[in-house]
Amino acid sequence: MNPDTSSQLIFFTSVAFAFVSWGVLASRTIWPELRRRPRIDALRPLLILHSFRFIGLAFLVPGVVSPDLPAAFARPTAYGDFIAAVLALVSLFLLPRKAGFAAVWLFNIWGTADLLYAFFEGNQAGLKAGQLEAMYFVPTVLVPLALITHGMIFRILSGRSGESMTSEHITA
Repeated sequence: MNPDTSSQLIFFTSVAFAFVSWGVLASRTIWPELRRRPRIDALRPLLILHSFRFIGLAFLVPGVVSPDLPAAFARPTAYGDFIAAVLALVSLFLLPRKAGFAAVWLFNIWGTADLLYAFFEGNQAGLKAGQLEAMYFVPTVLVPLALITHGMIFRILSGRSGESMTSEHITA
């Protein structure tokens, strides 16, 4: 088997296993706890988690990633993650005001689109798993968690979950 093919297979297998593992953890541990909380209190830990997306800026740091990492992937991924982190913090600050929920919607749409775009652009740019070097763990471990938690945020925001969130106090 070609070494590049083997590396890509290992990469995508890692991503798949992360989705399964985080999915099991989220459905059996995280979601049961969050659904018992008021919406604002359920959103807070998820927003705090996403505030760490500034880590994506490391895609721009020579020595952390390969010098031949495609710029078409690295730049939008790095800055998209940074913007997502800022939006998560703004959302966290604005909760429990009504503007906080609008900010969370904006963050969640942006953050989800950013992650999906990074997967698409990595494929389009011919990204090879080895070019990620030290950042290999981000798409193989952290991105699946981020996408799962974005789904949880959409579920909390939509209020169509079947489980009732407890009542909350929202200020203007």
